[in-house]
Amino acid sequence: MASHPQHTGPEPRNLSGADADDLALYREKFRRRLPDSLDELHGPTDGVVELPLHLAWSGMTSYDLGKPRQRMGLYRTVLHEGLLDDLPRYLDRDLLLQLWPVLRTLVGRTVRTVWEDAFPELAARTRAAA
Repeated sequence: MASHPQHTGPEPRNLSGADADDLALYREKFRRRLPDSLDELHGPTDGVVELPLHLAWSGMTSYDLGKPRQRMGLYRTVLHEGLLDDLPRYLDRDLLLQLWPVLRTLVGRTVRTVWEDAFPELAARTRAAA
């Protein structure tokens, strides 16, 4: 797997050493799941997608990609819960780029930072949409 930038983003203030270590481990968890390139993402772009329970363990498992809110929910869930093998299966490069300016506001700061650091085209898409 190609190495990805190791930007850690701004640290929250007043973190103890243990808390800072926990945050670094949390970031690394998401970094290890990243594909080498967005070009690896060839997931569905239409129809209904059924997620396995290891991804959708706490909510919906069926998402209609024709419905914008469900499409956004699927991508949010996969970005947070997906493993390396799940990302190419459920995410599509072009759809991710299209959704990113809004999607980035729905995912946690760590997920957003890790993805934008690894894939500058996501951050560029956000600037272009502004």
